[in-house]
Amino acid sequence: MNASTIRELCASGRHDDALHLAKALALSNPTDAEIQFEAACVHDFLGAEREAVPYYRAALAGPLDADRRLQALVGLGSTYRTLGRYAEAQEVLLRAVSEFPAAHEAKVFLAMVRHNLGLHKAAVELLLEVIVETSGDAGVNRYRRAIEFYAQDVDKTWPGGEPDVA
Repeated sequence: MNASTIRELCASGRHDDALHLAKALALSNPTDAEIQFEAACVHDFLGAEREAVPYYRAALAGPLDADRRLQALVGLGSTYRTLGRYAEAQEVLLRAVSEFPAAHEAKVFLAMVRHNLGLHKAAVELLLEVIVETSGDAGVNRYRRAIEFYAQDVDKTWPGGEPDVA
């Protein structure tokens, strides 16, 4: 039994069985990053966020492929956020964005954390950036230049008139 067995149990809806196996495998394989990652994911899925944290941390301490590493960073950052550990969440999500600049999901979770930290302007600007980078909507694309411009400083105003950015 290994990490793929945990995934198979989850895929078949047997999350409690996956949890028990994940705990046992994680305990007997503390340096296996893949098993630690799967244990974190099962805990997270079952709403045991606090218990997921050490598994995410152990997974990130070992070798993971790029996709799993990104998932672990976003998972840990999101988990810290749900636990109200906003500074730690921001630190992890900033690392995710630094390591994976094209990972829009990391930016969205970072925006949520910024909101939680009271950094509303930074949160909105980051979300605007993600919208511009990912939207295929014709209306959004029509105003792409303006949205990109405001993503740099959403509070910018021009008393007496606006510049031509549309």
